[in-house]
Amino acid sequence: MSDIFNTPTEKSVQLSHGGGGKEMNRLISSIFFKAFDNPILANEEDAALLHLEGPSAFTTDSFTVAPLFFAGGDIGKLAVAGTVNDLAMMGAEPQYLSCSFIIEEGFAIASLKQIVQSMASELHKSGTRVVCGDTKVVPKGCADGLFINTSGVGRILKPNISVKNLQQGDAIIVSGSIGRHGAAILMAREGLSLESQLTSDCANLWPVVEQLIAANIDIHAMRDATRGGLAAVLNEWASASHVGIRVEEKQIPVSEEVKGLCELYGFEPHDLANEGTFILAVPNDIAETALEIIKRYGHCEHAAIIGQVQAEHEGKVILTTPWGSNRYLDLPHGELLPRIC
Repeated sequence: MSDIFNTPTEKSVQLSHGGGGKEMNRLISSIFFKAFDNPILANEEDAALLHLEGPSAFTTDSFTVAPLFFAGGDIGKLAVAGTVNDLAMMGAEPQYLSCSFIIEEGFAIASLKQIVQSMASELHKSGTRVVCGDTKVVPKGCADGLFINTSGVGRILKPNISVKNLQQGDAIIVSGSIGRHGAAILMAREGLSLESQLTSDCANLWPVVEQLIAANIDIHAMRDATRGGLAAVLNEWASASHVGIRVEEKQIPVSEEVKGLCELYGFEPHDLANEGTFILAVPNDIAETALEIIKRYGHCEHAAIIGQVQAEHEGKVILTTPWGSNRYLDLPHGELLPRIC
């Protein structure tokens, strides 16, 4: 069978590629099945047959980032990493993903192939498999290029990780420099160029989380700091666990590029999104051990202990500035950067 995409007339997705006929079959087999090949997907049933053992976690997310390609990743890498990370933050080994594409008529076949290959590479990092999916093609002007939905199932290896489990005296750790994804998206939209190349932190977090679990680290809470950034995570934790959280601003790792963009646009780094940086709360006496594991296996020398859980100021996050003053670190207001993920 000849590959339809080798012909000069098939350089972009057409409405017929979503019509259920030969064109759709060729699109799915030559791009999606080829990249995501595994025995469960190859069965081509209406639903994947899974064998789950013990408690499992289930999550879903949709991705509409603009632009689709940015420094450090693309919508495909983001779609896999985002859902895998949501499972990892619950102490769940990511096993199976579903994947649905909504493609705008006229979308470049070469770009679609690049995005799908990016997804395949990210899946390999955690041994996760796409086992079912769906493809829709909509008329030009209805989807802004490409939207992706991924849902994931994972086996719980470390139970009782919860936003409600923070305890007085817990140390708060951030796994890397904050705000890089939001800043990278802003840079891509505005066409900004910097002397030092800023890239998104978009990454699969399961490998480092797996090492924390293997070391039997007593993780009380864990969350990837996506929309709303560090500020959103800490405020959600303080409210859910009925505790106060105090963080030292000078201990929060922020790159010079992110600082520069925040000064230029009037943003706060701790409000900007991350896609490969997570926050965790652990007992203070094992915080240094957890930090060492994150640095070693997360390949981030900027990981840091930034604060502590306290009984005072229940439901609030207190930020101590480098000058010794204190202020509330509030939830972000409004939509700083739409379409970041």
